[in-house]
Amino acid sequence: MTDVIIMILTSIGTLFILIAAIGVLRMPDFFLRLSVTIKAATLGLGFIMGGTALFFLEFSVTAKVTAIIFFLLITAPVSGHMIGRTAYFTGMKLWKGTVLDELKGKYDRKTHELTSDGDHAQEGNDPVDEL
Repeated sequence: MTDVIIMILTSIGTLFILIAAIGVLRMPDFFLRLSVTIKAATLGLGFIMGGTALFFLEFSVTAKVTAIIFFLLITAPVSGHMIGRTAYFTGMKLWKGTVLDELKGKYDRKTHELTSDGDHAQEGNDPVDEL
């Protein structure tokens, strides 16, 4: 029974990594490629590592695999976000079919400041002052 679970986990992981590879080829711009790669490859590697932990069933291997999965789930999305943010701020072109650019007009290239629509401090309408 354990062998079947190991085969299922590694097959699902391999399928997610295949989806990530296809996504890199099929997506039209950098940001979509990055999104597909981070999400699918992270999930795929997590499943494969889970199958590895079940295969060996030793405390040392399972502890290492658990640590790898934990750090992968924490670092991959954060690094993907930072790479995407840097690419956007350095002028990487969006796909021409992009419908919504939520950061357009909110980043000042001279001061490197990012503002939001709800930024009340610049307008002098601090909600704390109204209390």
